[in-house]
Amino acid sequence: MSSSQVSWLSDVISAQQLSELTTFREIRVTKIPPGSICLLCKGGRMLCGKVSCPIIVKAQSLTKSNLRITSPHIQGSTPPGVFVGRIGYPKVFIGPMVPPFLGNTEILDTPELWIGKEIQEIIDYRFSLIRGKAATSIYDARSGTRLLDSLQELALGKTPVVAEVVLSKIPRGVLTLDSDIQPFGPSAPLRSFSASDVSVDRRLEAAFYDRDLKANEAVVELYDRGVYVTRIQRAFSLGMFGLGKNRKLVPTRWSITAVDSIVSQELINRIKLNDTIDEYRVYSFSYLDNRYVAILMPEKWSFEWIEAWFPGTAWNPNSGAAEPAMMGDFESYWGRNTYPDVGGCYYSCRLAVAENLCRENRQASALVLREIHPGYILPVGVWNVRESIRQMLKGEPQKFDNLPAALNCAMTRLTIPLKNWIEVSRLLRQFLYQKKITEFV
Repeated sequence: MSSSQVSWLSDVISAQQLSELTTFREIRVTKIPPGSICLLCKGGRMLCGKVSCPIIVKAQSLTKSNLRITSPHIQGSTPPGVFVGRIGYPKVFIGPMVPPFLGNTEILDTPELWIGKEIQEIIDYRFSLIRGKAATSIYDARSGTRLLDSLQELALGKTPVVAEVVLSKIPRGVLTLDSDIQPFGPSAPLRSFSASDVSVDRRLEAAFYDRDLKANEAVVELYDRGVYVTRIQRAFSLGMFGLGKNRKLVPTRWSITAVDSIVSQELINRIKLNDTIDEYRVYSFSYLDNRYVAILMPEKWSFEWIEAWFPGTAWNPNSGAAEPAMMGDFESYWGRNTYPDVGGCYYSCRLAVAENLCRENRQASALVLREIHPGYILPVGVWNVRESIRQMLKGEPQKFDNLPAALNCAMTRLTIPLKNWIEVSRLLRQFLYQKKITEFV
């Protein structure tokens, strides 16, 4: 790549970093349409409204990771990490994720350990993992292949594993000029993969070898036995659960939402057997310029998740917009049978709320609100919602004996007026304006 392709980066990163980007590391800058706001801004004028340029943040992180990559032969300690792509489904790319260094690398692919980390650290974790890619069919999970068998064994691990990856060329990092895309490390076609002895998690191993155990039952059983949700999702994506004749690979992105949905639905079924809480509760939490508020109400189970993306954020990129972009999804006591418009965050939040109520042996109606401010310069994954809501619900709530008082408290934690939330929220309109039949008795 010639320096002229990324000459505008010289305005915002050091000469040394620019040189590193344009050496033989083969970092590629993707093309963007003429007139893009990125070309107009060049990372220095913040036309998108963000507090820092997400492309520059990616470039700096990519530079750090690529300094260690000088050969297609990579040796390092995998967290363990694996990846199943979705492009070309049902033919997909699979492979290991290995950093070019040894040591305790568990944190690199374990979002349960990321809460409290700065966004630059999280991006560094993602960029440090090099992906080897090999094409396979999702149905290979039924009979196995040499590579898939190795990856499944790796996914059974409970500690980092020393691994060797031979790629067809020096892995290429891609500097995507699109702040909406999550960061991923360098990748290249995979020639061979080997790993040292894996310290197997016996809980995962039992579910893997039980080919008469249904996938959803395996997921719930592992969750109940204390296995990290992330590790369940990893094994799920590699087709390691379910009836033997039905097993198949699941793209990583899909497996995350599937596991969050399965576990949260099981927990909801359990909490419906419990009494409701006795008061209105308000929880709040802030992380990565996201503000969260949860209002738990002394009613039978129902759930609503509402997001408000401020101008200059990923899903509301027009920094000149007058209002935040708001959207949400809802389920009554009887659940829902369509995929929520807000995507996987709905299920990751539902999981965190349901597990907290289940732990308390109570049920409630839950309204969870999220404001995303420009300091959240690029999406980092739905884990952010799950772990933030978990952290929030560990705190001591403020308690009230009526909904208006709870709402007044909640609004002191947020910047959007109550009337705007009411316009979007089915739960608020229901509980504020709809009378119950018991009021007439």
